[in-house]
Amino acid sequence: MTAVARPERMSQTTRVNTAARTGISAWAEMPWIEDAGAIAPRDARELSKLFFEGLRKVEEGSREHQYVRNTLIEMNLTLVRYAANRFRNRGGGDMEDVIQVGTIGLIKSIDRFDLSREIEFSAFAVPYIVGEIKRFFRDTAWAVHVPRRLQELRVDIARCKEHLAVTLDRDPSVKELAAHLELSEERVVEALIAANGFTASSLDTPTGPGAAVQASGDKSRALADILGEEDPGMEKVENLQTLGLLLEELTERERHIVSMRFGLELTQAQIGTELGVSQMQVSRLVSRILAKLRTGMLDDACSPAPKGPAPRSTAPARHTAGPGLNTALSRG
Repeated sequence: MTAVARPERMSQTTRVNTAARTGISAWAEMPWIEDAGAIAPRDARELSKLFFEGLRKVEEGSREHQYVRNTLIEMNLTLVRYAANRFRNRGGGDMEDVIQVGTIGLIKSIDRFDLSREIEFSAFAVPYIVGEIKRFFRDTAWAVHVPRRLQELRVDIARCKEHLAVTLDRDPSVKELAAHLELSEERVVEALIAANGFTASSLDTPTGPGAAVQASGDKSRALADILGEEDPGMEKVENLQTLGLLLEELTERERHIVSMRFGLELTQAQIGTELGVSQMQVSRLVSRILAKLRTGMLDDACSPAPKGPAPRSTAPARHTAGPGLNTALSRG
């Protein structure tokens, strides 16, 4: 066992006063440990029993109580390092922070340990230490704060994925994950989406094969350079596809009016001359046609997307409307 000394540094008067306050000679029998952190773990287990016995007998708040409690903490720091080592590859943070948080758990376990329960202190303390470290990661490791239930569900899904991947010899689907965890598919999807908030990357992060040597001068594209963005032309293409189907539902006369007004860009007076009607009648006809097309496009936007490929139209597209028709419809 590591050599320790009796507490001769305390004056005789102090020890007598201590014994008088406690009514026992526990403090006089307590060894004085110069460097508690240097004690071997096996010796620390035996000494801890003696110090816990003394901690129960000395007066709380006294110098003796402070010495015994601090010595217990220093002697059992190896438990903190042992528990923290399990999290060395998690979070990417400084291990010193994890050690400090684990020490808080050790202090709590020392204050709550009862020697009369006849269990090893290490078995009692490690769950406290691990719980404190897990709480630290739960509160600080996530780049985006998400509810605790989703954080815990993310861990369950990760374990389930690993288990099913071995069983199925492939990555499991959302339906299979939900069935194994006895959860709805919506909850599984919610947790998978929330898992994206665990880590965040800078938009300036280099990507590609040159990322590792960017510092040496080689050019490498940043993450922001390869991120996609919404193409404003996509909405126009979708609108034109929908409009083409709606135009085929018009009568021959209505398509002819649309073609003259927005394809050939004739005036209402010219269209009236072509059809043999007044300009006022042409204006009303155009307004009625635009209202019909606008209603059809709004209904299409609100309706769910059909399953499977869209049916191909067999009607000939004999009339072509220019960009003015799309502009006229958007004014409504």
